[in-house]
Amino acid sequence: MDNDKIAVIGLGYVGLPLAVEFGKQYETIGFDINSRRVEELQQGIDRTLETTPEDIRAAARLRVTTNTEDIRTCNVYIVTVPTPIDKHNRPDLTALEGATETVGKVLGKNDVVVYESTVYPGCTEEFCVPILERLSGLTFNDDFFCGYSPERINPGDKNHSLPKIKKVTSGSTPEMARKVDELYKSIITAGTHPTSSIKVAEAAKVIENSQRDINIAFVNELALIFERLGIDTIEVLEAAGSKWNFLPFRPGLVGGHCIGVDPYYLTHKAEEIGYHPEVILTGRRINDNMGIFIANKVVKMMIDKGRRVRGARVLVLGVTFKENCPDIRNSRVVDVVRELRDFGCEVEIHDPWAESEEVVEEYGFSLIEPSDIEPDAYDAVVLAVAHDKFRELDVTSLKKSNGVIFDVKSFLDPKIVDSRL
Repeated sequence: MDNDKIAVIGLGYVGLPLAVEFGKQYETIGFDINSRRVEELQQGIDRTLETTPEDIRAAARLRVTTNTEDIRTCNVYIVTVPTPIDKHNRPDLTALEGATETVGKVLGKNDVVVYESTVYPGCTEEFCVPILERLSGLTFNDDFFCGYSPERINPGDKNHSLPKIKKVTSGSTPEMARKVDELYKSIITAGTHPTSSIKVAEAAKVIENSQRDINIAFVNELALIFERLGIDTIEVLEAAGSKWNFLPFRPGLVGGHCIGVDPYYLTHKAEEIGYHPEVILTGRRINDNMGIFIANKVVKMMIDKGRRVRGARVLVLGVTFKENCPDIRNSRVVDVVRELRDFGCEVEIHDPWAESEEVVEEYGFSLIEPSDIEPDAYDAVVLAVAHDKFRELDVTSLKKSNGVIFDVKSFLDPKIVDSRL
């Protein structure tokens, strides 16, 4: 194992922390097709903020590259590329296919390919292995092997860093399962959880986030009900939470690259084998429609206060998918923005964590700077993401005298908000 030479394919939120940890002990090459990303990492700059310049320097045996030939001499390939969904909520395996083709072209005898990207059960062996065999000319489980160890990175969470999160592992043969497990054990201080097959490990990944999605959908549905009853949802949840076994979920927007995506990988496979999943898809529908509900609630509140909706200035605070993190992937705040604009509101968005260029490229609208935020100017202020930096804002000073403050995250002082989710 000490002689292993590791290639990590994809240097995003998942791949870079992994490459850094391996690079402290093994000769490691981080590969990415994004030349700008690689150039920044060579300077010790990680725009995802998951690693620091000190972290990167500590990985003395790590180097990063865009050159496929640089990874040809590796014997362990770990694929950590994104696996999003398309506009029809179907798995988009474009990046996974491209990364697998890259590995297939350099794969050698007795090499192992480990996948960390979220996939449906069976994807590694049914989708990836044929590509590897075709491009390498090698035979699966005779000439090369595979493993699956699902990523559990939580962007922005500095308390649960990679080494502190238990790792699920698997391999395509018993011997390879042991090798993959030992490899991860060498960098994961929290330990590992070996599984009997790659399919089991794949399934474990998709149900982790599907479970959270369903629980959040439940409390989101409660919010829809209690709004009609005129009851404060958070107060109800806090009262119910006084019982020892009540789960502390909160209503909100469900986005990001995991919770809002992974369930669709499971439902895709379920439908492929002839089973229509009801609970999972119902939860997804509820969560995907929360942005529209929030926007409609804000508009109704403006009307109740005598504010004109068309042309109203609305300030939305936050656009990343979660607090204290620059990740804008699959942000459902965008649903709120678009719905308010459909009502004719002039929506301005401020987020101290997000990069305006990325938001423009991904969603087609730009962010405003703190200096652009005007006091006594907004018909409504919507706190959409609970960034700690927003505690420095005097939110009440931003709205007009009869303006609306809506708190999606129950982040602000309840005394100053007109409503919360």
